[in-house]
Amino acid sequence: MGVTKTDLFTKEQNELAVLAKSLAHPARIAILQYLLESNKCINGDLVNELGLAQATISQHLRELKNVGLIQGSIEGVSMSYCINPEKWSSIQKLFNGMFDKIQNCGPDECC
Repeated sequence: MGVTKTDLFTKEQNELAVLAKSLAHPARIAILQYLLESNKCINGDLVNELGLAQATISQHLRELKNVGLIQGSIEGVSMSYCINPEKWSSIQKLFNGMFDKIQNCGPDECC
């Protein structure tokens, strides 16, 4: 297996890549959309909502939590998750910074 050369890229490029990878699964997108709509949920709600196994949901929640997109707290025997607003804002700025760099050009001017 090849060695990644993340040191060749800026901190921002590496961060965007890690965040994009964390968003690169439809179950994670569904989890984020559910959390954004409900503004809070308990892990068991996601199993009922998405129809995935508890272990699968837990794995996706762990990935989202590892990059800081969501935060959780223990409530009895359940975990309660919600969007991490500070990280969400930071991610929004990172992606918008990249997306806003496009130069509008006519169809004959671009590849």
